[in-house]
Formats: sequence, C-alpha cells, structure tokens
Amino acid sequence: MAKERAPQSRLALVVTVAVGILLAGVGTLGWQWYRYVTAGDTPYDEVGIEVNRRLPEPLRTWGCARIKERFPRAVPPYGCQPGQV
Repeated sequence: MAKERAPQSRLALVVTVAVGILLAGVGTLGWQWYRYVTAGDTPYDEVGIEVNRRLPEPLRTWGCARIKERFPRAVPPYGCQPGQV
C-alpha cells in the first residue's frame, strides 16, 4: 500500500518559492561580484562597484585588494579608497 502524502499548504509553497528566488538573487549578485573582482575587464564596472561597496568589511577589503592587484595603475573605484563606503 502506498502512503498518501498530505497536500502541501499554500503558505509552505509560497515560502519555498520565496526562499528559492532569494537564493537565486544572492547567488547571481555574488557571482557578479566575484567575477568583477577576479576577472573583470575594468575596475569601474557599475554593478560590481555597488555590490562591493555594500558588502561587509572583510569581503569588501578582499575585493578591493584583488582589484588593486589586477589594476595597479588605476585609480581605485568608489568604495576602495579610504573613507569611502
């Protein structure tokens, strides 16, 4: 005999979909930021700068260090200069 599963509540479905969308958004922005600091064509990518600027201090510091290593002669983008956040 096969057990019948109880139908999933509408609230559980909404929460599951919302969590999925949130994770997809965070993953997309995270990947965009990581690509910006490690392999971007320019240190002045607008989306990369904004994401980097809003990250916690340790991640922002790491990202700025990667950008400075990759573009040593460029003026650091907004958020990577002292006093800018």
